[in-house]
Amino acid sequence: MQRLVCYHRLTIRMSLASTLLGNAICRGAIAIFLMAGAYLAQSSTPPTVRLDPGALVRTAVENEIKASRDENAHFLFRSTRTTSRGAVTKIMVQAKEATAGIVVAYNGKPLTEQQRKDERARLERFLTSPDELEKKRRQEQVDADRTLRIVRALPDAFLYEYSGEQLGSPGVGKTGEPLLALKFRPNPHYDPPSRVEQVLTGMEGTLLLDNHRNRLASIEGTLVKEVGFGWGILGHLDKGGHFLVQHQVIGDNNWFVSRTNVDVTGKILLFKSLVFNMTEVFSDIKPVPRDITFAQAIEMLKKEEAVFANNSAADAVKDASAR
Repeated sequence: MQRLVCYHRLTIRMSLASTLLGNAICRGAIAIFLMAGAYLAQSSTPPTVRLDPGALVRTAVENEIKASRDENAHFLFRSTRTTSRGAVTKIMVQAKEATAGIVVAYNGKPLTEQQRKDERARLERFLTSPDELEKKRRQEQVDADRTLRIVRALPDAFLYEYSGEQLGSPGVGKTGEPLLALKFRPNPHYDPPSRVEQVLTGMEGTLLLDNHRNRLASIEGTLVKEVGFGWGILGHLDKGGHFLVQHQVIGDNNWFVSRTNVDVTGKILLFKSLVFNMTEVFSDIKPVPRDITFAQAIEMLKKEEAVFANNSAADAVKDASAR
């Protein structure tokens, strides 16, 4: 997933949520499901005789795990995450040590001058405090490892069947190229080894696959039953929870998440309610040198942030003159 697993981070500081809805779900968020792929030659009849969908997923998972470790490409991109608290827009750069990010807008409004200074100071602290940068790197690695555990479970956790084809669209695969749809449902014989994989036992949905590139273009799943953890003592996720990840081609053969959504409710430790709704959209994705350092990424962010602020100011002037 080309560093995807190192980017998508969503922190819910609760024991149950940290295993399910942690940073790996939204950054790649559920980037946990972006590791299956297959696309067959165009045909109006599902080619079930020639290729087994479960085998396609198993082969693709092996390929995607390898690709995620190769780390062939790093990117600069914009992220807008919307929750019940509002929307936060960041510009981010994937560096060798970790992913650097700077906030540029709240609820669509550019930062004030003081907020801009505070954001830059926050970034600089990573350079003056190696321990903080190392802590950030370790957390991203924990998220990536958790993601890979889910990825490895995909072939065994679900049963797959063909469900037609559709064309890729902006943000989903490569626009205009065919994608294969596979419906999935829980495998009744699957025994999850830990709470991390437990969520898979109650989920059904659809995968859009690109076999030509061995990538997943989209996955959308719904919890069709309540999923408990720790024999129900630690908590549960309610039936009806929804997960979505869309994946797009960048350049010739690099892939990046374009959109993630998590909408779940549940209980933690029997009594504490969990309500979480998050949508994150990624745009303006550009490749950067693979060997870029965190310090270099910060300098790049400062320049991008200044351009964003200037463009926002110019847009504000145009809007005022148009009224």
